[in-house]
Amino acid sequence: MIRSSLRPLRSLILGCLLGAGLLLSPNSAVAATTVHSGGAHSHHAHRTFALLQMNVCSSGYAGCYAKTEYPKIVDEVVGRIRANHVDAVTLNEACSGDVATIAERTRFHYRFATVIYNGAPLPCKSPDGRGFFGNAVLTKEAIRASEDAPYSVFSGVEQRRWLCVTTARKLDVCTSHLSTDGEAPGTANSVQCAELTQLLASRGRPSIFAGDVNRHASCAPERQWTLTDAAATQSPGIQHVYGNLAAPTLEIEPTTYTDHDALVVRARLRH
Repeated sequence: MIRSSLRPLRSLILGCLLGAGLLLSPNSAVAATTVHSGGAHSHHAHRTFALLQMNVCSSGYAGCYAKTEYPKIVDEVVGRIRANHVDAVTLNEACSGDVATIAERTRFHYRFATVIYNGAPLPCKSPDGRGFFGNAVLTKEAIRASEDAPYSVFSGVEQRRWLCVTTARKLDVCTSHLSTDGEAPGTANSVQCAELTQLLASRGRPSIFAGDVNRHASCAPERQWTLTDAAATQSPGIQHVYGNLAAPTLEIEPTTYTDHDALVVRARLRH
């Protein structure tokens, strides 16, 4: 496991920072930060919220699929959910049937956004019968609302979509998988990034986004932090996490059965 964190500040300095209400710089790229509540200096109770992000490459069509050794990739996702005690999971390049299986085994709630491919939903193969290709959000808490929609542009034959859910605690968890045509101005990826920025800025609630954005520059709106898998051993820098929760920390876990490393992000929620 690769861990990235800033050395904890001494308790006296930390108490002063918390008392002053200091936050991360808006829209800044962050390797990780760790801030503790400060005991008697804290006037509010907090709890840690943990999220797992994975691109599982499970369609059965992509060149990375041979590495998944199905169903070992499903077992790996379940194992990482349990080992990290996460509250939410975001999955890219997933299959709806596999997501339902993961949700059943972990007792998580979920929503799935089917990606349109060549004008129709894409059935996952090798083996068949695993549902359709797309992205998913799973949460330990009940899901009260969800929405998803395509971006206005995409490259090639694969439509790109975003998905957001709102939990019973009124926390928004979102994911997306952007196009792979580069991040230069005018590309489909750059247009999708701008639309994602607007979407996240409009949420108006505590929120966290995680996904494979296929770019190195952040799509986070102002006043949201950015964490990336820049230290990953596989396809570094293109999986991002954005949010407005407090004191985020990032852990990157090398994976066995997919072509992207896993991200585990922890941050603070007020009760």
